Amino acid sequence: MAKCAICEKGNQFGKKVSMTRSKVSGRSNRMWKPNVKSVKVNVNGSAQKMYVCTSCLRAGYVERA
Repeated sequence: MAKCAICEKGNQFGKKVSMTRSKVSGRSNRMWKPNVKSVKVNVNGSAQKMYVCTSCLRAGYVERA
């Protein structure tokens, strides 16, 4: 669900690195989620509900209904 309809920004996976431990045992998996909002957007003159990230909203890629 957490995927932008405009830029298709989605979840990203990586490692959480502990600075106090060794390189082998101090790493675990983590996930970054985009800041996605459910907003009503004008699409071809009609209102439609879409999931849009806040960076696309601020940049003006969509027009709110």
